[in-house]
Amino acid sequence: MDGATYYSIGDLARRTGLPVKTIRFWSDRGIVPPSGRGPTGHRRYGPAALARLELVRTLRELGVDLPTVRRVVEREVGLPEVAAAHADALATQIRLLRLRRAVLTVVARRGSTAAQADLLHRLAGLAEAERRRLVDEFLDAAFAGLAEPGFAGIRRSLTPELPDDPTDEQVEAWVELAELTLDADFRAGLRRVAEQHAADRAGVPGVRRDAVAVVREEVAAALAAGVDPAAPGADGIVAAATSRYALLCGRPDDAGLRRRLLDRLEAADDPRRERYLRLLSVVNGWPAPESLTPVLDWSIRALRARQPLP
Repeated sequence: MDGATYYSIGDLARRTGLPVKTIRFWSDRGIVPPSGRGPTGHRRYGPAALARLELVRTLRELGVDLPTVRRVVEREVGLPEVAAAHADALATQIRLLRLRRAVLTVVARRGSTAAQADLLHRLAGLAEAERRRLVDEFLDAAFAGLAEPGFAGIRRSLTPELPDDPTDEQVEAWVELAELTLDADFRAGLRRVAEQHAADRAGVPGVRRDAVAVVREEVAAALAAGVDPAAPGADGIVAAATSRYALLCGRPDDAGLRRRLLDRLEAADDPRRERYLRLLSVVNGWPAPESLTPVLDWSIRALRARQPLP
């Protein structure tokens, strides 16, 4: 050998911190070949072996397989090309791991059965087109065939859009939301609310709010003030709410209208609907929606307290 510095496998191990066995294994496969042999026949490595070992170690820690590592160090393929390919592969693996974690988190939180866990797993793994089809079927069940121009905007506001790089929280929310869309009873309840909303607007020109929005505006102050919905002090609030609802749907403010309003509020008072909206806000990155439960509970109690309704 010439006068350059050469290293034994032991020297390389001490300088790099790699096990002798690992260096020998890579050497045997031609990834870090020796520069020659010493007087005793042991392998000797030139200074370039140190840099090559560091590169090989880095690539292996990043998950690059040995045949590809050899192609990189032999310059048969460019490092940027390999890095890009493995980055894409890792992105896919990370996405799958996050989906699995989301399913396991939901299963553990609920104490789900094996069948429920299987359903959640399948929902988590849906491709974008499959997610879209599932949501479209759900919204069609609620709104299809109802001739109400405002439903197009409502439908958009109820559509989840899972981002390409979702957070763990968004993935968990999507899994639970997707499961909700398959709930036949929830679908039927949402359809009932939509039909009631369409009926209230039928034959009345202009854009008008729904029954819940009208009631909320009247009841908010009563809730803040702690007014008992069954007490006489709530009479004026109930009268104001029913009067506004009568104007909304073009009907007289009578006992029949109050029965109609109570029916609307009871239909809207579904905890699954509120859960859907909260999950939707997480998936879409929107602010958390205001809970309507206090308004609905107060209003339903107030109307029932003024029974009997003929």
